[in-house]
Amino acid sequence: MTEQSIQTWNADLYDNQLGFVAEYGKDVVGLLNPKPGERILDLGCGTGDLTKELADLGADPFGIDLSYAMIEKAKEKYPELAFSVENAETFRTAEPFDAVFSNAALHWMKHPDLAAETIRLALRPGGRFAAEFGGKGNVETIIHGMQTVLARYGIDAAERNPWYFPSIGEYSSLLERHGFRVQFALHFHRPTPLRDGERGLSHWLTSFGDDFFPGLSAGEKEEAFSRIEDELRPLLFRDGVWVADYWRIRVLAVKA
Repeated sequence: MTEQSIQTWNADLYDNQLGFVAEYGKDVVGLLNPKPGERILDLGCGTGDLTKELADLGADPFGIDLSYAMIEKAKEKYPELAFSVENAETFRTAEPFDAVFSNAALHWMKHPDLAAETIRLALRPGGRFAAEFGGKGNVETIIHGMQTVLARYGIDAAERNPWYFPSIGEYSSLLERHGFRVQFALHFHRPTPLRDGERGLSHWLTSFGDDFFPGLSAGEKEEAFSRIEDELRPLLFRDGVWVADYWRIRVLAVKA
C-alpha cells in the first residue's frame, strides 16, 4: 500500500497554536457551499473543526485523516460526528459522496494522482470537490532557511521535503486527467502570521517540519531551530510576529 507522508502530530499544539489552519479553511467551506443533507467527505480533517462547520450548515460529513492523534482529538471534541483513520491515497467507499472537501491536507500527499483517484471514486457523478492547500512557492523562504542550517548537520533538506506544491496549471491538468471539470482555480500569496510571538516559528517547525530533522537529539533539534530562526529573522519576523510565506491553491471542480 502506498503511504502518504506521515507526521508525528501533536493535536493539542495544533489546536492551540496553529488554529489559523481551520480559520482560513472557512473560506473553502464557502466555496463548496454545502447543502443540508449532503454527504461530504472531509479529506485530511485534522482535529475536526471544519468537519463540525460542515455539520453546522446541515451537511452529513465524514472526516478522515492519517493521524491517529488528530482523529482521537476530533472524536473527543465532536463525539456526535463520524471520523476514521484512513490513508487518503487509498481510501475507498461503497456509498458515494455528494462532495469532497479538503483544507491544508493535499500538499502532504506525495502521490497526487492517487489522491485525485480517491476523490473521483468517492464522488457521485456531478459531485463537487473544493480544496485549498500549499501551491508553488509555498514556505519557500522557510525551506531555504532549513536547508542552509541543516547542511551543517549533514542533512540534505531537499531530500527530506515531504510536500507536494504544484503550480495551478499542474494541478488543474491533473484534475482534468481524472475526469474533473475545473470551475475555479486560484494561486495566491497569503503571508500568514504565526501565534505566540517569538515562539511562533518554533511551533510551526515542531508541527510541520518533523521530516527535516531525522536522527537529531532533542538538544540538537533545539539548537537547529534557534539557528533557523536567526537565519530567517531578517526576512520573516515583523513587529514581534513570525509571518510564514504561504502560497495557496484554491480550487473548485466537478466530477464530469
